[in-house]
Amino acid sequence: MKIICVCGLGQGTSLILRMNVENVLKDLGVSADVDHMDVSSASGTQADYIITNNELAQSLQGHAAKIVIVNNYFDLEEIKSSLQEVL
Repeated sequence: MKIICVCGLGQGTSLILRMNVENVLKDLGVSADVDHMDVSSASGTQADYIITNNELAQSLQGHAAKIVIVNNYFDLEEIKSSLQEVL
């Protein structure tokens, strides 16, 4: 399973989201290849899931991946809840 964590520039915020997603997946016992990048790069990258906020999700409409909305990239419970809905 391939997951991309997306923010506007693909630097700090998406990296933090990536680390938090990896921690949540580990707790859930789910194995995945998790990467982080900017929204422009993500639009052309193949993935099973893209995790981003509501605003950036609008830019990714039409992508083959399932879009997972997380508004607070630091909230492990929100990330966990959002992932459990799609996994």
